[in-house]
Amino acid sequence: MPPNIGQSGEVELNVEEADTALALRSGDVAVLGTPRIVALAEEAACAALAGHLGPNETTVGTRIELAHLAPVLIGRRVKATATLERAEGRRLVFNVAVSDHAGLVAAGKLTRVVVDRSQFMDKAR
Repeated sequence: MPPNIGQSGEVELNVEEADTALALRSGDVAVLGTPRIVALAEEAACAALAGHLGPNETTVGTRIELAHLAPVLIGRRVKATATLERAEGRRLVFNVAVSDHAGLVAAGKLTRVVVDRSQFMDKAR
């Protein structure tokens, strides 16, 4: 069953030391790192597509535009949501947002493309 515009997926994370900018080597502060936020957004998009792809299909990330708006401390919980905004053939564009108890942490757009898993792996270098 193909994905429908408006369908969404969510994932949650309790921020741990391994999720920080310091641990991810993307900064020198112990707050939720931008690379981890990107990974959460990707995970939420994949969750939105669960059960909507063919048996040998998967999606791969091709583009992300993200504004990281607020720092989040270790021990806090965040939720990432990805909502399918549009489908252009195999290209799927999601609105993504990450929030915590105080509000919006990050927001943007994420593009994933539906690929045949075997053909994609054959092209890997």
